[in-house]
Amino acid sequence: MPMSNYIISCCSTADLQLAHFQARDIHFISFHYLLDGRQLDDDLGQSMPFEEFYARMAAGADTSTSQVNSDEFEAYFTPFLEAGKDILHVTLSSGISGVINSATIAQETLQKKFPERKIYIVDSLGASSGYGLLMDKLADLRDGGMDIDALRDWTEAHKLNLHHWFFSTDLSFYIKGGRISKTAGMFGMLLNICPLLNMDHQGRLIPRAKVRTKKKVVKEIVQRMVEHAEGGLAYSGKCYISQSACVEDAQMVADLVVATFPKLEGKVIINYVGTTIGSHTGPGTVALFFWGDRREA
Repeated sequence: MPMSNYIISCCSTADLQLAHFQARDIHFISFHYLLDGRQLDDDLGQSMPFEEFYARMAAGADTSTSQVNSDEFEAYFTPFLEAGKDILHVTLSSGISGVINSATIAQETLQKKFPERKIYIVDSLGASSGYGLLMDKLADLRDGGMDIDALRDWTEAHKLNLHHWFFSTDLSFYIKGGRISKTAGMFGMLLNICPLLNMDHQGRLIPRAKVRTKKKVVKEIVQRMVEHAEGGLAYSGKCYISQSACVEDAQMVADLVVATFPKLEGKVIINYVGTTIGSHTGPGTVALFFWGDRREA
């Protein structure tokens, strides 16, 4: 791997495994969450295994999240700048978090201290392993010799080609968090409804369909990939999935993706939905990520 004069960086909410970040030389800064009043870092399952986190949620633990503040970003960025490295930091979607504001404040402060360095902040308009799939592609382009300016421009031009589709088989945490009303949620659970959502062009989570039964929603989410994937059934890019304590459901989606797209690059990688995003979804969410047509709405 050629040494570059810059680093690529993201937030822990890109939900890749620690070994994946390390293997691709992608740096990350951790969000924080509260579990029954105790603050922990969203550090890819290091301080609390994901299985334990979701079991605690299922047992009724209270969770909340807090984004990285500007002081933390300053402390995180400074050693790279002192080592003579430029920085391309890609943030969690501004459609679901204000973290880009903290990163931008730190950038403005540090630019005065290190005027000769480049510090670029880009809004991913993505989340979870979809945002991670974007970072993996940026690592490919960096390793291929792309300079930081060209890489920033590529990110801005192509980030909306990354598709994020989600479904949930457990509406209780959507009710608890106030994202759907108690009445609608209870009705939905009685009817075995699994809402299908995606991320729009502003990086917001938008409900797209109410699908009855898990079996049907698995087919429906893969059908969305058929409709939107680059090259359709000839899609030859990577595919990532993330899941919150429902690995069997994620495996059902992965198996159908493999059966439907014979030219996939590598195998489908299944990650956990991390503790920040998982604090809001709870257990029972499966998300599918791939490259495709531009998200226009």
